[in-house]
Amino acid sequence: MFWDLNVDTFDPFEQPTYTIARVLEYGDDEDVAWLRTNFSAAAIADVVRHERRLSRRSANFWALLYGIPPGEIAALQQTS
Repeated sequence: MFWDLNVDTFDPFEQPTYTIARVLEYGDDEDVAWLRTNFSAAAIADVVRHERRLSRRSANFWALLYGIPPGEIAALQQTS
């Protein structure tokens, strides 16, 4: 999931938005369990709302899971 980083020096808590987005997009069940243990539901939902780099598929899934209306999800909005 963090194949492009040096995991020995990467601190997921220094870059929470990046960490949360990567886990939401590429993580497995174990990764998501870790995410939910280490970050609040509000922090995760905030990333779901504002992170445009999430795929539409992931954004839609997490929006449904967190009860966020599609109109509030940046990744689901069309860009001009």
